[in-house]
Amino acid sequence: MPKIFRAIGAMTGTSMDGVDLAFLETDGRQTLRFGPTASYPFSDEDRALLRSAVDAAKYLARREDRPGPLAAAEELITRRHVDVIRDFLARERIDAAAVDLVGFHGQTVLHRPDRGLTVQIGDGAALARTVGIDVAYDLRAADMAAGGQGAPLVPVFHRALAEASGAVLPLLFVNIGGVANMTFVSPERDPIACDAGPGNALLDDLMLARTGAVMDAGGACALSGTVDEAALASLMSHSYFSQSLPKSLDRNAFSSDPVSALSNADAAATLVAFTACAILAHLRFLPETPRMIVLCGGGARNPAIVRALAERAPSPVRRAEDFGWDSQAIEAQAFAFLAVRSVKGLPLTFPTTTGVREPTSGGALAWAG
Repeated sequence: MPKIFRAIGAMTGTSMDGVDLAFLETDGRQTLRFGPTASYPFSDEDRALLRSAVDAAKYLARREDRPGPLAAAEELITRRHVDVIRDFLARERIDAAAVDLVGFHGQTVLHRPDRGLTVQIGDGAALARTVGIDVAYDLRAADMAAGGQGAPLVPVFHRALAEASGAVLPLLFVNIGGVANMTFVSPERDPIACDAGPGNALLDDLMLARTGAVMDAGGACALSGTVDEAALASLMSHSYFSQSLPKSLDRNAFSSDPVSALSNADAAATLVAFTACAILAHLRFLPETPRMIVLCGGGARNPAIVRALAERAPSPVRRAEDFGWDSQAIEAQAFAFLAVRSVKGLPLTFPTTTGVREPTSGGALAWAG
């Protein structure tokens, strides 16, 4: 019988809103027993440092370099993870000795597959020593070294979720974080996946620049505006949408310049429409139309984005909660799952998800002792 691991997944997405944690018992294949989850928001000061690190990372030539604010940001990410994991264990009355593994994503500051470069900051070895639990981390590098895009990584977990649920296939998972990604799950084939557009990134950046808010809470601003079709057409003219799968994106791959002259409400409405249209533009690359589209990630909690997708999609659109899943926790659960697959040497990525030459495992393991 395959060993069941007790793992904690830790995810900090490109939205830079905070750390999501999730406890999962899994064999890295079909067994999924979900435990408690939690979200810990970053402070405004944390986000400011992380944004400066993303800006500095644009000039990186080597993934191990940490010039300017990158060193401070890496120390911050490591320290925040130590704090929140300790709090999570205490809050949920979980003994650290009973946890086999932490799956640590770190904070992505640069993802440029065209340069063979992806950078996630966070010190996995220091995290393992300090919390006293083995840590699997740096889960993207091996895929890139083997010719892949290094993203998305979550599709193998999406497949496990769909198969465990008995959902009617084919099914499309759409995760809307700072970048949107999608996974097509159908019977007896490897998942098909790609990054599918700007997700929340442009909208979050617009709200921060114009209002000081870190997001369009409840989609209120976008829902009060009108889509500017000319600006939307300009956004959709980006060459990324004509590129075949698989493919992946950096958070800053798109520009919001086409909405710069619009009011706050109309600009937000147009960027929401762009998020939806960008995702749906990728349906033409799939072998068949999905029976259903399942939304997860932060964007699944934005009514404006959900409505924009539902109005345009050729298939019913549902939120992860409709299946008893937690849309906010799925990526953290995924990194617990991926960590277990990593230590078992099971594939994390496939030619159909990242373009890697063959199914590939990956990750580094830091021992607690």
